[in-house]
Amino acid sequence: MNIVKTLSFSVAAVALTFGTALPISSVSAEEAYEQSIREVVEAKLRGVLSDSVVIEAIQEQNLRHQKLQLADIDRLDKEWRAQVDAAAKPLITEVLNKPVSDYLREVLISGKGLYTEIIVMDSKGLNVGASTITSDYWQGDEAKFTKTFVQGKDAMFVDAVEMDESTQTLQSQVSFTIVDPVSGQPVGAVTVGINMDEL
Repeated sequence: MNIVKTLSFSVAAVALTFGTALPISSVSAEEAYEQSIREVVEAKLRGVLSDSVVIEAIQEQNLRHQKLQLADIDRLDKEWRAQVDAAAKPLITEVLNKPVSDYLREVLISGKGLYTEIIVMDSKGLNVGASTITSDYWQGDEAKFTKTFVQGKDAMFVDAVEMDESTQTLQSQVSFTIVDPVSGQPVGAVTVGINMDEL
């Protein structure tokens, strides 16, 4: 499926909606959707995902995980993956039942279909909270972490648009570093799934 071709029809609508200053003909489909997603982050997401419930949850886990080695992370990730399809899910349940996960579900609902998932990670790329179950526990080896937290406090990464087979919707993921508003230091990262049909 040609994603660029799929998105081309909506470039004009995106430009009108978000006030793109560039002439329509000079804006590629990729540039249009990426710009739109970045504007959603600044207008709707960055503030709510810097709430104290998020910052405190990340800081608590950073402290708890500060001595974890790669072998420990690998063990936890394998444990999580094994639990995804298992009847008992102690590690997954622990994360999904945290107050920060409840908060992320509230943010997701507030998007009225615009957001498909929200995952908050600590300074090692491990899940701190999530709106829904994820396939793995460690995001530290993926672009959502290596192109955000690892790159510093201003980093943001907009992933390619892909078709979600389960929902038959075009989706992209935007990830960015989460910064403690008090210290100004990066503490973790977040990934938000964006429903392109709603965008």
